[in-house]
Amino acid sequence: MRKLKKIFILLPIFFGTVLGVQAQKFGYVDLDYIMEQMPEYQEAQSELDRLAASWQKEIQQMYKEIEGMYNELKAEEVLLTAEMKEERLQEIKEKEEEVKAYHNKVFGVEGLFFLKNKELVKPIQDKVFEAVEKVAKDKRLQTVFDKSGGLVMIYTNPIHDYTDYVLEELGLGDPNDVIK
Repeated sequence: MRKLKKIFILLPIFFGTVLGVQAQKFGYVDLDYIMEQMPEYQEAQSELDRLAASWQKEIQQMYKEIEGMYNELKAEEVLLTAEMKEERLQEIKEKEEEVKAYHNKVFGVEGLFFLKNKELVKPIQDKVFEAVEKVAKDKRLQTVFDKSGGLVMIYTNPIHDYTDYVLEELGLGDPNDVIK
């Protein structure tokens, strides 16, 4: 009788736990693929590439100036006193420090490129995340993974791929292509 009582007490707990675990749904999306399908993301990437190339060209020009200063110093070295040579070397080092500081200002962690990237791409990412959230709620998903990120997925069943639903939510997908 005591064993039967324990079974009746533990049975609902066991089934509640098992059913609770089974009820959780998950899915994954490919955010890189989704972003590549968005024209506004492609435009933002083009703008960032153009800016980066421009800044890189400017920095390369500054380094060419420094190289010219070194070459000029080398050519005139025999005519300069030790004091004059040291003065020129100091000018070159200061110029190098200026270029390094400018490079860091542009491409550093909180640099102009980072800020421009944030300005152009963040609104697009927010739009995608809102679409992912809506799809997750519509499909009653508890967790959504990004398969393009650092998460390694050894195997994924395509039935759990919700990328097409997110594209459809963003108005970029063909409703006939969506996996049901």
